[in-house]
Amino acid sequence: MIRRIKAIAVKETLQVFRDPSSIVIAFVLPLILLFLMGYAVSLDSKNIKFGIISYSNSKSTNELISSFIGSKFFDTKVGKDKNEFLKELQENRLKAVLVIDDFKTSHKIQLLLDGSEPNTASLVTNYASQIIQEWALNLTSKKSVDIQTRVWFNAPVSSRYFLLPGSIAVIMTLIGTLLTALVIAREWERGTMEALLATPVSMGEIIAGKLVPYIFLSIASMLLCFLVAFFWYEVPFRGSVAMLMLMSVIYLFPSLGVGLLVSTLAKNQFVASQASIIVGFLPAFLISGAIFEINNMPEFLQYFSYLIHARYFVSSLQTLFLTGDIYSIFLANIAGMVLIGAFFFLVVFIRLKRSLD
Repeated sequence: MIRRIKAIAVKETLQVFRDPSSIVIAFVLPLILLFLMGYAVSLDSKNIKFGIISYSNSKSTNELISSFIGSKFFDTKVGKDKNEFLKELQENRLKAVLVIDDFKTSHKIQLLLDGSEPNTASLVTNYASQIIQEWALNLTSKKSVDIQTRVWFNAPVSSRYFLLPGSIAVIMTLIGTLLTALVIAREWERGTMEALLATPVSMGEIIAGKLVPYIFLSIASMLLCFLVAFFWYEVPFRGSVAMLMLMSVIYLFPSLGVGLLVSTLAKNQFVASQASIIVGFLPAFLISGAIFEINNMPEFLQYFSYLIHARYFVSSLQTLFLTGDIYSIFLANIAGMVLIGAFFFLVVFIRLKRSLD
């Protein structure tokens, strides 16, 4: 059995090197996706266009305005023409306008927001409220309050630190699922499956032999993404490389299982590639927590995400990069990945038949 698996693995490895598309999928596509995720996708909001209309010339009001001008989150413009500022808000040249009444007659502060981008509007509300609360506290307190803030795990508060580990998980899902989805489909499409079935090799041995080179390709792709994230984007890595390798190998179990299931259902490479993107890439991208926080999703999607194997790998990678080796988290994630992988491989072996049908 070992000799037969080895022979198929060697044959599939040679096929990989003869087929440039496999190399492109394994090494070029991850780099493209990683650079897009690193530069094009950002959840940070800085230099937000912000307007202040002040009808008060008091010292305290000027201190509040100075706090907004000195904030790294706002690109602040100060004036007294409310109509002009509201027009700029309508034309999307300003994201928010703060209206400060004359404190001699009223102590009212009004914040007008552009809600066309809800995430930005929420961030502006939080940033502005924090500045105003600190200003009000110093205004009414006899003693100044020294507020010290310390951010754990992500000191620069950069969304890149959150996105890139998740992106590696999404890329590995795409690579593992897409490459293996083409394995059996390619044999059917090229008419070489008949030759394989004529040999004494069992379907289990065929699958095992074909998976070996793609396991190494996926691990090599993951290491390439890790090096780019660590050295190019300077995302901190606080865990151990050994644990990173272990979690990656375990993650390939469900990921390759999905690809194999697709390849058993589709006997055409085009159909197999499209199906692998739908059942592998899209759930990993949207529901795994790689880009969007699971806690912000509807409750039924939060429960559904437990069936997405990428959820567990995203959690593991973010923990490894930003926190370190937290074994209680890893054990729960390993259990989730193994159970899902076992289900997919069980379905694959049920569906696989040694026939031409």
